[in-house]
Amino acid sequence: MLIIPAIDLKDGQCVRLRQGLMEDATVFSEEPAAMAAHWLDKGARRLHLVDLNGAFAGKPKNLNAIKGILKEIDGEIPVQLGGGIRSLETIEQYLDAGIDYVIIGTAAVKQPGFLHEACDAFPGHIIVGLDAKGGKVATDGWAKVTDHDVIDLAKRFQDYGVESVIYTDIGRDGMLSGVNIEATVKLAQALTIPVIASGGLTNLDDVKALCAVEKEGIEGVITGRAIYEGTIDFQAAQDLADQLSA
Repeated sequence: MLIIPAIDLKDGQCVRLRQGLMEDATVFSEEPAAMAAHWLDKGARRLHLVDLNGAFAGKPKNLNAIKGILKEIDGEIPVQLGGGIRSLETIEQYLDAGIDYVIIGTAAVKQPGFLHEACDAFPGHIIVGLDAKGGKVATDGWAKVTDHDVIDLAKRFQDYGVESVIYTDIGRDGMLSGVNIEATVKLAQALTIPVIASGGLTNLDDVKALCAVEKEGIEGVITGRAIYEGTIDFQAAQDLADQLSA
């Protein structure tokens, strides 16, 4: 079970949002590259980056900060990135820069043909991000909740050839209210590709609960606010996950 630190980028800074609200951002670092080095030093095996400005603009907006992080990491661990990825050119640009996996969210739901093309053009590098509320997929920075059932959509995207699915319960993201284990397991059981949990990780009890269902197909969990505010010690969390997964 991977514990994956998140670095959310807004205006070149490392921030966290509450429930995806750009106006409710807490700045945790003005030096994202130094933050990436910190998590690498603490034993992170993968990093999760989000270009928040890009997510709202529909195109890359924090390229300098992203390149700075990649220079710091220097290929030591995989880096996955989401936010504003709407074209094959953007995907190519990021992969050429050193990103290992690109995460397609809103565009996957609104333009499934684009996701299909991306999987064909860049096999093994495409992750789909599904954000849901009450089992229904949300798009546009969580502003719109669609009628799409999250499991039905995930199965279709699995057939396209996505590498894995990041599942976020948007009611819990940034709220430190615990991971929605039940919904995450339900999704993982319906798929043959791995699921990465996101949203709500608060303490070591959440890590234990996820490790208990890891065999259902849950590869890891993304954590942001908890590791920045100190409700969970990253190193202790990864050590515990390693022990329980052994």
